[in-house]
Order: sequence, then structure tokens, then C-alpha cells
Amino acid sequence: MENNSYNTAEQNFWHAFRGSFTSALRWHHLDALWNRLRENADDGWYIYAVGEPPPEQPVSRDKLLLFIQEINLLLRTEHKEDYCGIVYADNLQQPEFIKIYDPNNLGVSCGYSDNPPLPGWLLTRQIPYDLETMALTPKNRKRWWQRLFNQLVSTT
Repeated sequence: MENNSYNTAEQNFWHAFRGSFTSALRWHHLDALWNRLRENADDGWYIYAVGEPPPEQPVSRDKLLLFIQEINLLLRTEHKEDYCGIVYADNLQQPEFIKIYDPNNLGVSCGYSDNPPLPGWLLTRQIPYDLETMALTPKNRKRWWQRLFNQLVSTT
């Protein structure tokens, strides 16, 4: 993200979001990740349901534990595969940022894509910012639209 209209915290969040992630490929990898989160449940985690307003405060330990329980149940119920592969962490051993993809809206969440779908939920230690606003329109598309819009406005 090169837009200077974003503040440093937003830029840091975007950089972390677009950083390197590793999949909890198998269900036992996800179990291990959840266990690490449970062990560090008091560390100020934010739960962000993408599409909703980003939270301004981290959740309590109890709310994080409840979220882990419920999202785990949802993933295992709705992702009927013998592998997980839809939860990604910046570091599986000491996670700071976790992306959880919605089993009903996967698109191309794995592999390479210039425009992968946004995750359904994020667990992060950083204050999250509105991903839909930050990621919606690629810069080249914005420039195209601005150029066209300027032409349309100037001819009226």
C-alpha cells in the first residue's frame, strides 16, 4: 500500500496482513495453534469479523476462548475436508496475526492470486483497520477511474 493518506498504524497493519503466512494445513496443526492461543489468551488479541466495523479494543480472555471454541466448531462442521488449510498464521509457534477463511467463501485462498478473497475473520495483536476499504480497489483501477471521472466531469 503506497497511499500516503493512510497513517503509520494503518500501513503497519496492511503490511502485516500482506506479509508471510503459514497454513495450519492439517487439523492437528490447527489444534496446536488453538492451544498456543489458549496459553496466551491474555495478550490483547483483537477479533475482527471482516465486513463488520473493526474492533477498537482487544477482547477479554473469556471472549477469546469462546471465539476459539465456536470458530473451531464452525470450521470442522462446514469445511468437510480431511485437512484444514484455511487458517493461516504469521508464525504457527508464536502467532501475532491469524487469518481464518470462511469455508463458504474460499475462492482462491491458497495458491497464488493477485486478488485473493479476504478472510472471514482475523485474530491479531494489532489494532485492525477496515480491510474492505483498504483492499477494495487496486491502485491502477483507481487511477483509471480518476482519469475517466475527470474527463466526464470536464465535459459537462
